[in-house]
Amino acid sequence: MGDVSDPVASSRSASSLPVSLTEAAAVEQARAAAAETAGDPAVVGEHLGIEPEIAVPATGEVPAEVLGATATHTFASRLPGYVGWHWAVTVAAVPGEDEITVDEVVLLPGEQALLAPAWVPWHERLRPGDLSVGDVLPSTEDDPRLVPAYTADDDSADDPEGRIVAFELGLGRERVMSAEGRGEAVTRWADGDFGPGSAMARSAPGPCATCGFWLPLAGSLRQRVGACGNGYAPADGRVVTADYGCGAHSQATLVVVEPTEVVHTARYDTGTYDVLTD
Repeated sequence: MGDVSDPVASSRSASSLPVSLTEAAAVEQARAAAAETAGDPAVVGEHLGIEPEIAVPATGEVPAEVLGATATHTFASRLPGYVGWHWAVTVAAVPGEDEITVDEVVLLPGEQALLAPAWVPWHERLRPGDLSVGDVLPSTEDDPRLVPAYTADDDSADDPEGRIVAFELGLGRERVMSAEGRGEAVTRWADGDFGPGSAMARSAPGPCATCGFWLPLAGSLRQRVGACGNGYAPADGRVVTADYGCGAHSQATLVVVEPTEVVHTARYDTGTYDVLTD
């Protein structure tokens, strides 16, 4: 279809069209086709112009009867929510015949039309927390967070050949997290509610790395992150950074001299005491 972004100016080539495509009867037939497609004649507005569907060559050697075999009538759109759009009705005529036929009817946007945002692939739209019960989130083959297990720098395995054999026997994982994936995970956890910048960590008596309830992760992340195993802690069962902390620290007592000091022994004031008698 020709360019109808400027329907009013599109009538510049109308003189090359057969009369059967330009007369009032053709306009009304095109309007009726647009109204039928829209389901409501009221949403089809005024006739804006007509444009041939075969481009006019610079030499002008194309016969007019061939040039005018198909053309597109455009009408203003009054459809609610489609400001700046227009109806485009393509009609055709056999050279030398008075009868015309409708090829297609479409609603097209103009230069000032309101358009929906560009489509974004699903894996780029997802955000943490979007996954619900029953949803499946497959990883892509080129996910930079994952690498084949036999190429990973896994410091928990000293025998790379054995790792390959284990995978071939079905005992291993096909892919593991890459260094980039592990770095992104640690950064995300450190910036979250269980990282060193949280309000809980800033007022804690000590860091998780010195807490008896801290369960370090295996491998290269052992010194940086772990899981909290204290059922009374707000991070119980969550991944926490080594420098996170809370009031449920295993070495904390009720008396704290400095906000960041871990008290290892209980302190009592025995300077005065009351004598109780029966």
